[in-house]
Amino acid sequence: MTTKRTLYPGQAGTKKWVKKYGDRLCCVRYKYDSKNNKKFTTVELIAEEKKWFPNPNRIPHNKLIDIRVRYGEVHIGKLVKAAGGTWNKKKNVWELAYKDVIALGLENRMVTK
Repeated sequence: MTTKRTLYPGQAGTKKWVKKYGDRLCCVRYKYDSKNNKKFTTVELIAEEKKWFPNPNRIPHNKLIDIRVRYGEVHIGKLVKAAGGTWNKKKNVWELAYKDVIALGLENRMVTK
């Protein structure tokens, strides 16, 4: 099944759905199933609304983190490199995505700025 169009409230093709769902409507999608020769119209609705306060200390999973690996810790260096880490010559540290730092259990090796 492929999605051909995604429309947002107010765009042509959403009038009927805005009338039915009002402010709860997020978008309307037109999906096509070429195998069974069917067209589907789906709607995305807001089910709940409440206040949200993001955690200012949260680190995004894809953020590159500096990791300190000491000379002679070949095994850890190989783990970091295998996980996609890259060596930064200027800082003398390995750079690795935060999600991989957590997965490898290297939080105690993170270099704070």
